Amino acid sequence: MSIVERLYAPLLERPSPGAFPGAPDNKDDAIALHRSVHGSTFFWPLQLLPVRRRQAMYALYAFCREVEDIADGKASCSLKQTLLLNWRCEIAHLFAGRPQHDVTRGLSEAIHLYGLRCDDFLAIIDGMEMDARRDIRAPSFEELDRYCERVAVAVGRISMRIFGEASPAGGRVAAELGRALQLTNILRDLAEDAERHRLYLPRELLQAHGIFATTPSWVLAQPALPNVCRDLALLAEQHYAAAAEAIAACSRWTMRPAAVMLGFYRAFLHELLARGWQELDESVRIPARRRLALMIRHGLTGR
Repeated sequence: MSIVERLYAPLLERPSPGAFPGAPDNKDDAIALHRSVHGSTFFWPLQLLPVRRRQAMYALYAFCREVEDIADGKASCSLKQTLLLNWRCEIAHLFAGRPQHDVTRGLSEAIHLYGLRCDDFLAIIDGMEMDARRDIRAPSFEELDRYCERVAVAVGRISMRIFGEASPAGGRVAAELGRALQLTNILRDLAEDAERHRLYLPRELLQAHGIFATTPSWVLAQPALPNVCRDLALLAEQHYAAAAEAIAACSRWTMRPAAVMLGFYRAFLHELLARGWQELDESVRIPARRRLALMIRHGLTGR
């Protein structure tokens, strides 16, 4: 094992709940955080951040999980919208200096330290409301881009400020990388989304390949589906390339987590392309050795 591998090896071991710096002292809270964050692709890149910035990212992730769980839950549309309205009120309390919820209390320090903006949190809720109001099926490119802007790019703008990159170049990273990540998630979660009666593949791409229906289960059974997915993967790849260019205009030190996220997700997209979209139940994973190589490469260079 090289010196560099020894340096990063601890980051690839599974920590026990609360074992990482910044974890909550309460056992139940630590276990909940461990389950939600550690199971995410974002966990390891965030270990490259200083403790206070990492804590802010954990709190942001927790907020996103709270509102996403509402949108993806089994409650009625009216109840979902009421619950999301409650979160709008809670964000107002947060920026007025009176957070009521454990999650917003966790964000309270970060909004002052890193200049986080209220509009970005409200945009995330706007995105969740798009899911809560109705099941999205074959949106237009315009609607899909609006959805990505809210559920992914807004998160990216907050993240860039927490990382310490509030420059215009950081804004471009958020815009391009957020779209790339969301499109990759869409291509990964086709079957899971179909179970929720959702289909995020854009209408124009479906129709270009002769698919004019929007029933998710029917669309996923069409022989032309792999062609649609490859076209969307190409669009995601273009966003990854643009994000890499924007990262190159930012500080190497602050961009290390973003560079690792880009490396992980881009590699995952390539694994999806290699598998194809005929056997959606076949899981796709990046081998541990390759994840380690990506962590070392992008974590050290910030590129």
